[in-house]
Amino acid sequence: MAKRDQMLRLVHISDLLKSKKEIGATYDQVRNYLEEKHYDQKGYDNDLAFSEKTFKRDRDLLLEIFDIEIQFKRKTMTYQIVDNGNLDQSQGIFENLMLINAYKQTVDHSKIMLFEKRQASGVHHLEGIIYAIKNLKTISLQYTKYWENQSHKKVLQPYALKEFRNRWYLLANEDDGKDCFLKTYGLDRISDFDIHSKTFSKKEVDIEALFINSFGIVSTFNEKPQKIILSFKQPQGGFMKSLPIHHSQKILLDNENELTIELTLVPTYDFYQELLTHAERLKIVEPKTVKDQYLEFLQKAAEMNG
Repeated sequence: MAKRDQMLRLVHISDLLKSKKEIGATYDQVRNYLEEKHYDQKGYDNDLAFSEKTFKRDRDLLLEIFDIEIQFKRKTMTYQIVDNGNLDQSQGIFENLMLINAYKQTVDHSKIMLFEKRQASGVHHLEGIIYAIKNLKTISLQYTKYWENQSHKKVLQPYALKEFRNRWYLLANEDDGKDCFLKTYGLDRISDFDIHSKTFSKKEVDIEALFINSFGIVSTFNEKPQKIILSFKQPQGGFMKSLPIHHSQKILLDNENELTIELTLVPTYDFYQELLTHAERLKIVEPKTVKDQYLEFLQKAAEMNG
């Protein structure tokens, strides 16, 4: 396993090459960039001094660990990152590594980095669930729904984990021999988690396809997505560009007064909850069905607070 300093170097190499996606970077440019990131200072392992041999090893690790491929273009003598669709997936891991590194560099954590005090629980189950997924092990747990006071025992075949708004969810099939139908279980509502010796035969499921047209954790597989056009007042538009609502987001208009975007998705309850957070800055241009449903949510809110 790569050491902490080496993992940070992988993050910096990836960041540099992603910023130069079209033209790439020469070996000297990569080396100079890493030197700017203080890899020549004390505190880093001597065996991790950067060289062409080290760079080759780093490229192999990026491919092996993060499925990020770097190609050498002999014509321009540059290295370019290959966008195979995995760059966004690795970004969250890289950001967590940078957060850990920043935290370790602070002398008084409580005064320099102020973390959110309201944190979802259940992440201690992650390691066990990942082990069960990789080894096709059946699991059992007690699960309590938000609207129920009583927990229910579940015996499940775990398939994947999905993150949404700083919460983790298990995608699993009930271990009853029926056709595969993945359900979602919030890790913060799991207790009495156990991994069984019994294995299961994993069915072929395209997890990405289940959520490709979704916002949130509700699968919209086989549902027809809609084109939704939203207009935001400035300066809110700047925030929407830096953190897109959905991967399908396209910018239609961007000026000093407004930002208009187009989304292609299936509107779900989670999506409308997201829209409501922008209520006083948002105008739904189309379609009318989405606007009407949005206004209905606003009307119910007004009645409850009237």
